[in-house]
Amino acid sequence: MSADIIQAMDLQKHFDGGDIKALNGVNASVKKGEVVVVIGPSGSGKSTFLRCLNLLEVPTGGKVLFEGVDITDKKADINLHRQKMGMVFQHFNLFPHMTILRNMTLAPMKLLKKSQADAEAKAKALLERVGLSDRANAYPSQLSGGQKQRIAIVRALCMDPEVMLFDEPTSALDPEMVGEVLEVMKELAKEGMTMVVVTHEMGFAREMADRVIFMAEGKIVEEGTPEEIFMAPKQPRTRDFLAKVL
Repeated sequence: MSADIIQAMDLQKHFDGGDIKALNGVNASVKKGEVVVVIGPSGSGKSTFLRCLNLLEVPTGGKVLFEGVDITDKKADINLHRQKMGMVFQHFNLFPHMTILRNMTLAPMKLLKKSQADAEAKAKALLERVGLSDRANAYPSQLSGGQKQRIAIVRALCMDPEVMLFDEPTSALDPEMVGEVLEVMKELAKEGMTMVVVTHEMGFAREMADRVIFMAEGKIVEEGTPEEIFMAPKQPRTRDFLAKVL
């Protein structure tokens, strides 16, 4: 497999003046084309870790290298690097007053300086791909949760990212809508998109991950292939967690 595209080195993130150590010395790497799924109990630091990768949360200590560049360095152009990292949140973060098409073309036109025609052509092709081409002129309020999340994914893809970060993308959805969103993510994984996914969907982790990271109390407790983590976890903390969720 190819070189590391993301490296997190001794990541620390403290809140409340250092009383809460959301991240407590996390070291992790992601290779190009790899699907890394991060699991663990609530409050284990999973989402904080993900948000530190593109500096939505600025680490208290440690550093993040993206394509070999230390993006935690004050001199780094974080906006430039962020454009290469698509992010999909739990809540869809669509602009309610804009049509779906406008939601999707705004950033490519503003940040990548794409023409309206080019941005719309790409957006329409992506909408077609997720079965929502008929919703281009709808507004977010007219869509179901599953549709909104599929839009949020393809909106991120409009920026031609090199990495996609997913922060519990299905946890705000009704159970029957989860499958349609996971299906889009599976397609992306099969096409070789580099992905870091924080999720409670163990089935997705088992089926699609190249590597699973188990976090607890701000640390990485164990990592390995889905087989290693789900079939033969080495750490008692991992075994205890999986016994409750599987």
